[in-house]
Parts: sequence; C-alpha cells; structure tokens
Amino acid sequence: MAFKGWPVEAIEFYEGLQADNTKTYWVAHKATYDECVLRPMQELIAELEPEFGEGKIFRPYRDVRFSADKTPYKTAIGAVLAGGGYVQLSAEGLGSGCGRWHLEPEELARYRDAVADDASGAPLQAIVDQLRAAKIDVSSHGELKTVPRGYPKDHPRAELLRAKGLVSWQSWPAAAWLGTAKAKDRVVGFLRASVPLNDWLAKNLT
Repeated sequence: MAFKGWPVEAIEFYEGLQADNTKTYWVAHKATYDECVLRPMQELIAELEPEFGEGKIFRPYRDVRFSADKTPYKTAIGAVLAGGGYVQLSAEGLGSGCGRWHLEPEELARYRDAVADDASGAPLQAIVDQLRAAKIDVSSHGELKTVPRGYPKDHPRAELLRAKGLVSWQSWPAAAWLGTAKAKDRVVGFLRASVPLNDWLAKNLT
C-alpha cells in the first residue's frame, strides 16, 4: 500500500507508552502499534528504498542489560536506510537524520585529517554552512573541549575538528500534515539536502 502518513493514533500510542511503559500497556495496544505505527513506517521505507537504499526498522524493545533504566520499550520507532539516512517517529513528531553518529578510532583519525586539510575541509565547512542556512541542524554526539592534539588551536575549522562524529538532523512537531503523504515529502527533502554531507563522509572515511 502507498504511504499515507501516520494517523493521530500513532502519536497517542507513544504518549500513552511514555506514561505507562509496561508490558500490560504494550499488550493492550499492540494492535494499534502494528497498524498505526509500524505499518506506515514499513510503507515509507519501501517508497524511500529506490533512492536512499534498503530500510531496516529497529525492534521496539530496549536492551536493558547494562542500563539503569529498566523500562522495556522504546518510546520511538526508528528505521535506518542503507544510503545513510534515518527516520524516527515519537510522541514529539517526526525526525530524520543522516551522517555518522559514531566514528571508530581509525575513522576518527581520517576524519580529522580530512577536516584539517583545506582541500577537503573547506568543502565540508561549506556543506555544513549550507545545511544550517536551510535550518538543518549539524552536530556531533560528543565533542572535545579543545582542538585535538596535533592540530592548531586556532584552526579555522576547530568546531569540526572537536567533533567525534557528524550528523545532520531535522525534526517536525506533530500536526495534521503527519497524517498525509506530506510526511514523506519532508523526509525526502531533508535526505536530499544531506546527500553532500553523506557523500563527503563516505569519501573521506573509507
């Protein structure tokens, strides 16, 4: 079936789950999750696949083995796209991301060298500036307080050098449009705008 957006019941489902994150609530509302949350996500990633790669929806169950928070269920549904994108729905609305959230040590070293080099770093800065001008957030899951050792402290791309990863992100609060195909249009627009960032990371980290 064609993607037609998420009905209001999807938002209500996650509002309820935030208030009562228990197996009792989950079992009682499992049919709503399957029909109003999961099925639209399946339809969306199927339509995104030709342009952005195969999608994989994450399981709704949290891994609580090493967490102090023992609530059993995730309060959002997320899907990752093989082309580098991510889509998420929660009680707050819709969000989409792109890039590399975490870099392994060897990747991080290559990233920093590429940022420091004017030939590759200046184009990245231009990409970041363009995304931010379009009101798309560009950030890292964590960053150093100072420029890493071995690079000039006053480097013109010091902010990017301090990053431990780099992602673009855009979110939209839930409203009537979420229940229509316009939800797909917003995700597609964001992912297309993020292609230069994704391409830069793919080129310089591999």
